[in-house]
Amino acid sequence: MKRRADGVVDVEEDALGMLASVIGHLRGPAEVRAFLEDLCTPAELEAMTDRWRVVPLLARGIPYREIHELTQVSVTTIGRVARTIERGAGGYGQALKRSRIRAA
Repeated sequence: MKRRADGVVDVEEDALGMLASVIGHLRGPAEVRAFLEDLCTPAELEAMTDRWRVVPLLARGIPYREIHELTQVSVTTIGRVARTIERGAGGYGQALKRSRIRAA
């Protein structure tokens, strides 16, 4: 993503679409994991896994402080994930539905 001079985030749609397509064509968790480990830095992987770990807990209605105690993920990150669940593109919810993780 690039930030334009006017402050608006400009996502290069073709590049993002290509990345999404590549991920969609990988077969199974082992291939996805290998791809993510090659694509991302350890810090990026930690940030993404922290965000994902809190999604099912938020979906179950667990309070932020309790999620923090269970996961050690910062309350700030938990809040950001919660806002994205509410106002985002719906990806967290779709992934949760398709995963074997139960929300409730």
